[in-house]
Amino acid sequence: MEASTDSRVPALAAAGQPAKPAPEHGRTALQHRHLYLTFTLGNEIFAIEILRIREIIEYLPPTAVPMMPPSLRGVINVRGGVVPVIDLAVRFGWTPASVGRRTSIVIVEIQHNGEKHVVGLVVDRVNAVTEIKDSDIDTAPVFGARIDTDFITGMARQEGHFVIILNIERTLSVAELAAVAAAAA
Repeated sequence: MEASTDSRVPALAAAGQPAKPAPEHGRTALQHRHLYLTFTLGNEIFAIEILRIREIIEYLPPTAVPMMPPSLRGVINVRGGVVPVIDLAVRFGWTPASVGRRTSIVIVEIQHNGEKHVVGLVVDRVNAVTEIKDSDIDTAPVFGARIDTDFITGMARQEGHFVIILNIERTLSVAELAAVAAAAA
């Protein structure tokens, strides 16, 4: 059997060693890329990994639920299901998000104690779905951020702006998740 001369085909690995992909156009390793939904809140651009997003809907005024945390605006009905709506601005310690014609609710799916929860997040404007390489993501700054750095997975620079990549599970507190579960029940 003749050896392949195609440089795109990985070379056979030495005994007991995993095969390494062949370099692609000067790259020595494959770049890991992820898709993110970017959105604006206040003057900041945020991103959530697209795998967490269920859908995006036009803003609907939520029905208030008594004795909930201040960041929980209320609940909405999405296809027969009760979905709690969180105001991310309030969660970040900012003034409540004002509702405008581009205000949207991003429906996300989160994990807490092994259970899936569906939550709506109020955002000022949905921007785009964008691809960000792992190598373009820097760690969260330890100071100077306008939000708790525990909420941040990292930061990337795109089109001259910083994009704050959120860890959505950390962004929503355990108390809020318990309130979400109670509101959805």
